Amino acid sequence: MEESLGSDSVPSGPIDKSRVMTVKPLRCLIPIFPSHAGTSASPQAPPFAFGAPTGPFPPGAAQFFPFVSSNEPQRPASVPVPVPVPVPVQVPVPDQERSNANGIPSPVPLNSFRTPAPPAKTSGRGRPRGSTKNREQYDDGYTQNDSYENGFTVDADDGSDTVRRKHKARKIVKGPQGVAISNSEIDIDEQVNHLLRSFNLVDINTSLQADSDHDLVQRVVMAYNLLRRKIMQLDDAKGVIPGISRRADLRSGTILMNKGARANVRRRIGAVPGVNIGDVFFFRMELCLAGLHAPIMAGIDYLSFKVSGDEEPIAVSIVSSGGYEDEEDDGEVLIYTGQGGVQRNDKLMMDQKLERGNLALEKSLHKGNEVRVVRGIKDGTSLTGKIYVYDGVYKLHESWIEKGKSGCNVFKYKLIRIPGQPEGFLLWKSIQQWRDGVTTRVGVILPDLTSGAENLPICLVNDVDSEKGPAYFTYCSSLKYAKPFHSSKPSSCRCSNGCQPATNCPCVERNSGYLPYSSGGILLSHNSVIHECGPSCLCPTTCRNRISQAGLKLRLEVFRTKNKGWGLRSWDPIRAGAFICEYAGDVIENSSDSDDEYILDTTRSFDSLEPVPTDEYVKPPFPLIVSAKNKGNVGRFMNHSCSPNVYWQPIVRENEHESYLHIGFYAIRHIPPLHELTFNYGNPKAEKKSGPQRKKCLCESTKCKGYFY
Repeated sequence: MEESLGSDSVPSGPIDKSRVMTVKPLRCLIPIFPSHAGTSASPQAPPFAFGAPTGPFPPGAAQFFPFVSSNEPQRPASVPVPVPVPVPVQVPVPDQERSNANGIPSPVPLNSFRTPAPPAKTSGRGRPRGSTKNREQYDDGYTQNDSYENGFTVDADDGSDTVRRKHKARKIVKGPQGVAISNSEIDIDEQVNHLLRSFNLVDINTSLQADSDHDLVQRVVMAYNLLRRKIMQLDDAKGVIPGISRRADLRSGTILMNKGARANVRRRIGAVPGVNIGDVFFFRMELCLAGLHAPIMAGIDYLSFKVSGDEEPIAVSIVSSGGYEDEEDDGEVLIYTGQGGVQRNDKLMMDQKLERGNLALEKSLHKGNEVRVVRGIKDGTSLTGKIYVYDGVYKLHESWIEKGKSGCNVFKYKLIRIPGQPEGFLLWKSIQQWRDGVTTRVGVILPDLTSGAENLPICLVNDVDSEKGPAYFTYCSSLKYAKPFHSSKPSSCRCSNGCQPATNCPCVERNSGYLPYSSGGILLSHNSVIHECGPSCLCPTTCRNRISQAGLKLRLEVFRTKNKGWGLRSWDPIRAGAFICEYAGDVIENSSDSDDEYILDTTRSFDSLEPVPTDEYVKPPFPLIVSAKNKGNVGRFMNHSCSPNVYWQPIVRENEHESYLHIGFYAIRHIPPLHELTFNYGNPKAEKKSGPQRKKCLCESTKCKGYFY
């Protein structure tokens, strides 16, 4: 249930939720930086909670605004900046796919709460000695200057509605402080427009965009991830440029913002429509696009409202992800550390101040308004990545000041979760206890139904009825071919260190010049046959073009559903594009005369996840019909849904003159733990419809057709 605050007067006691009040946001959902004080800015430019950037910039250089909206002019290069110019410190660049989920660094150094230090002496490499880093506003350990220090770059024309960039040309220009800005000359705008049309994100209904439903939120986040992965793939093909991190996550988010493809643009206090407790996000930009947490860097989001003519801030959401000394008890209580302080190279920090987000939290304590909480949890597949889990609404209970680990004063806020909400973070804690053996999974029939055939155990669970297990079958982890397909143009690679993009690797060429997977194992494109390395290739088993051959990476379980028999789900959160499992079984020639309920037939018609022109869609090179009735793996337990969260892709592996076609399951969108995994069984061709009989569909989705074959 959502709330709103704001009017000319607000009572000090409990808030009357029936009153509709005018809320004036301090920041908008488009992450833009306002013009510097003293310069002209567009009157339509929405306000932003951060102070205006004041440098450091070289004398006479323009401030660079990677998130500027189309109606806000950038600051002219002729405006002088009266601040000293420290040279950036070089720090390692985080991996795009695995580590950019952490609090995204700002491409513009922002105001600090201290007086600028005198110009520092520099070493021969231009690094300032004794330089400092601001840790203000950022919740994930990034600093205000980290963006330039880690080589962050932005395409200067990303998000433009008129710029059309060509694939083969590339120009490198210099931005502030000599930072290289990649003008990638890729015709991405046409792909963006096609993507938005595919997901019905062009000219979104105004009222629906203000107060969105779950379907719109899902479509926005899915479009964002598809665009981000496409940009990554295009960047990947250009090769690595030392010192440059292209940040596809920021670029794709900026493009969608400028196109108006976002949800819940109306700011609010309390729950956000269309976002369910337990929903997972892997990038801070996704929180912004969904309308859950507006700033892509700050851990505290807040609004302002008028009280007796004066404006006061109130907090609407926080992200707790380990950047500060946050603590939690049993999953219902969060001790949140305020923001601010300056971390220096000598590890000293300044006392936090009661301003900005800290002041907003203090005001919310006295007003009693609800605050949304997003928990940042370490991503087990990455050294530095985070998974963001929406944990519902909390209320502030108390605040105090204490000495932090650094010895400086920090603000502490105790938040208590409002009772009666579905499990969010508490579910994650339960799963971790199952993993650690602290508690036992309720309803386990078999701890591992694969009997060791997979590299991870798959438990069989029933906490619904007295059924003891599925009908007998032989577990096998891959397809069983009686006869492989003939390959007329065999090819194999000699990549002893694994296949790499932007090389003459024949396996890369067979994938239209791109590697199909990211370095983190995420599938980067849809609607194509994946050509993975085969047995005759000399690359190692860890090659990033062998993702489906590396076995299970997710802890899956087969569970008893309430009305659909057995189903499949995961203990782990699943990222969009992640490989889940194969569909294993026996390859057969004909399915029309079979009453087998465990058949996957590639000759059926399937709705494309992302509609593309006919000449671009690559169908499987040869038909494949797989029966998992007698032999199969966990894929046989995946039920049908008219709104699936999983889809299949054909995968070809070649060995000399033989080709083997496999079926791989991949996540359509982010899937929270213990959510059932489903795919669309497809429709038989017209001449085969007389064979299979319609079955009643129990997927209960809003798009359910009521039946499936």
